[in-house]
Amino acid sequence: MTEMMEKNSFQELVIPTYEDVLAAHSRIEPHIHRTPVLTSEYMNQLTGAELFFKCENLQKAGAFKVRGASNAVFGLTEKRASSGVATHSSGNHGLCLSYAAGRRGIPVSVVVPRSAPEAKKQAMRGYGATVVECEPSTSSREEVFAEVVAQSGADFVHPYNDPRVIAGQATCSKELLEQVVELDAVVAPIGGGGMVSGTCLTLHNLAPKTKIFAAEPEQADDACRSFKAGYIIADDAPVTVADGLKVPLKELTWHFVRNHVSDILLASEKEIVDAMFLIWQRMKIVMEPSSAVTLATIIKNKEHFAGQRVGVIITGGNVDLGKLPWLV
Repeated sequence: MTEMMEKNSFQELVIPTYEDVLAAHSRIEPHIHRTPVLTSEYMNQLTGAELFFKCENLQKAGAFKVRGASNAVFGLTEKRASSGVATHSSGNHGLCLSYAAGRRGIPVSVVVPRSAPEAKKQAMRGYGATVVECEPSTSSREEVFAEVVAQSGADFVHPYNDPRVIAGQATCSKELLEQVVELDAVVAPIGGGGMVSGTCLTLHNLAPKTKIFAAEPEQADDACRSFKAGYIIADDAPVTVADGLKVPLKELTWHFVRNHVSDILLASEKEIVDAMFLIWQRMKIVMEPSSAVTLATIIKNKEHFAGQRVGVIITGGNVDLGKLPWLV
């Protein structure tokens, strides 16, 4: 695995504010679900904590990323929107951007790794997207994407390193705090850091005493290593069952992680799959491996959460039913 380390400059970052979150929620409300919060007595007994699962697996297009994608798409001027939008994505962001662009009636192109779940690629095409495949590495994804944008002139909606996207993702934790009071902690998966950054943005403004934990696969632990090192460490092509968490932090998400996250907790591949199976079995809801990392890390680190009220963000439910990880 190739490792690239880079010390980053933050001089030109556009940091979204909580006012941007409020504007985003108003803008995207007609295009998203206010997803439910579920509880499980079994999960509470297992972990020793009181868990509140924010079910973005039941979101439009099957993932939280529809929030950020919709905010970006519906925030464009008519002139800018006429050229369409484009992105690169391991699956859910591309799927959600396709949904949002379809709702607005504008073109959308998505560069997707060949290894991404076929179900996600088919869903993108179903929303009218042009899907362009690349090799399963960050470098290949960005190279192919540059060619797509050069040809189309589309507005680039980054999967996570975009203030419009982060403000949209922050509406998830805003809803969670409206649905559940006095949380001691919130746990969210981390790959590129869009959801975690949005969570930081909301909680810093509305619930500054609530701790924020990020959950990450051991086999794609560059965010954890970055957190410990104090600067971004980016792996080019990690291999993990949690396909939505393979991408590295960027400058904007790193700003939120380094300033507001309490800790980044890790889970093994087996722990992730076991947690996914447990949620399917006990809570009867479909969620993907990337979402299961949260519960896996809570079970593994019970001492962090015992006796606490904990928000658990389930980020997506777009699963290839023909390739369930416990059947492979």
